[in-house]
Amino acid sequence: MDERNELSEILQVRRDKLAALQQAGNDPFVKTKYDVDAYSAQIKGDYASWEGKVVSLGGRIITKRVMGKASFVNLRDGEGDIQLYVKRDDVGEADYAEFKKWDIGDVIGVKGVVFTTQTGEISIHANHIELLAKSLLPLPEKFHGLKDTDTRYRQRYVDLIVNPEVRDTFIKRSQILREIRAYLDSKGFLEVDTPILVPLEIGAAARPFKTHHNTLDMDMYLRIETELYLKRLIVGGMNRVYEVGRIFRNEGMDTKHNPEFTSIELYQAYADYHDMMDLVEELYKELAIKVCGGTKIMYQGHEIDMGNWERLTMVEAVKKYAGVDYYDWASDEDARRVAKEKHVAVPEDATKGTVLIEIFDAYVEENLIQPTFIYDYPVENSPLAKRKPSEPAFTERFEYFINATEFGNAFSELNDPIDQKERFESQVAAKHAADPDSTSEVDYDYVTALEYGMPPTGGLGFGIDRLVMLLTDSASIRDVLLFPTMKPLD
Repeated sequence: MDERNELSEILQVRRDKLAALQQAGNDPFVKTKYDVDAYSAQIKGDYASWEGKVVSLGGRIITKRVMGKASFVNLRDGEGDIQLYVKRDDVGEADYAEFKKWDIGDVIGVKGVVFTTQTGEISIHANHIELLAKSLLPLPEKFHGLKDTDTRYRQRYVDLIVNPEVRDTFIKRSQILREIRAYLDSKGFLEVDTPILVPLEIGAAARPFKTHHNTLDMDMYLRIETELYLKRLIVGGMNRVYEVGRIFRNEGMDTKHNPEFTSIELYQAYADYHDMMDLVEELYKELAIKVCGGTKIMYQGHEIDMGNWERLTMVEAVKKYAGVDYYDWASDEDARRVAKEKHVAVPEDATKGTVLIEIFDAYVEENLIQPTFIYDYPVENSPLAKRKPSEPAFTERFEYFINATEFGNAFSELNDPIDQKERFESQVAAKHAADPDSTSEVDYDYVTALEYGMPPTGGLGFGIDRLVMLLTDSASIRDVLLFPTMKPLD
């Protein structure tokens, strides 16, 4: 018998068992409630308080050993596993006969007394058991579990059943979000919501998803950021705001990118990018301590010290790791010559700032294993950041890197409406030149908001998913998304 026919036979057997239950008036799917008053982790974590008490648990059969008049079951509930001791004389002959027909994966309810077996295992001595949901599909083989990553991501529900450690990652994810919110709330920030459907495609580099609103008969776009709406609120006098937002970008996918992801953006009036650096450093240190138990964490074989951050300008970082000094370049032509010597490809009309960025990408980022702020970015790739008053070729912007990966981006926000309008128009013109079919537009309403006056403002954005990867030692973004985007099998 081949594997396919064998599986079909197993499925038929389970359906036949369900049909028999229904014909006998014991359809498990008609039951609407089961009172649960204890969980496995509670009982195991404080056995002295639970010993001898009658408890009621609900969960899934993971293993089952039937031995005549008594059996042992491994029950998996929402917090872990616990052993059940099921004896015919205690649950009744009829119920025990039915129990012996139940399958691995079935969802059951059990009432019984907490005790310890002769081998020292904390268990429940059952006095009542009932079937609450029939599992019509078999779980993956118990000793190997579900290991194929593609199947795990497509069927996260099965992954969570058979690989309990996966649940820990998502419990930590929830904890990380709670701690971030608590930290920002304690600093006087207000959490807000801004639109996900937006009326225009802005000129930013990210490509949006496009849809159509039937009633208004207009194209709309899923947001690629929350920035411009949040800064409108700063104009309106809401001086500290943040949003935990779902972001959508119609771009490539890899271990660090998913088309939809979660970011946090925050803006603080009367602050600059140095204030944002201080906030990041304090926040990440607190998260490491509260989520991982200390400032030193392991990530993919590297020990990362979240309590020790380095700060380098982009010029300093390129000089340190590439051995070239931006301030030695007398002209754009000099910069392009150095790029050629360093085997870094740049456009024929590349400026000094563009060359600096390209050399940084080629030589620096791979060295930034420990937490590092890279600040003072060239104006060429920072359309929303304020120029440095002392060096107008640079902006008050930073990104921070951990394990050779960029984790967040921050600015002293541009609040000059005239400069902002010119940068937007230049950005949109460049997109249309590169793609005549582009639908990108200037957000003139945002320019209007700036014309009412926005105070000096520090802004920060960072991805939650990469942060969760870091704090749970997960190699892929799909490991920290419950339901990552997947191409249909058919």
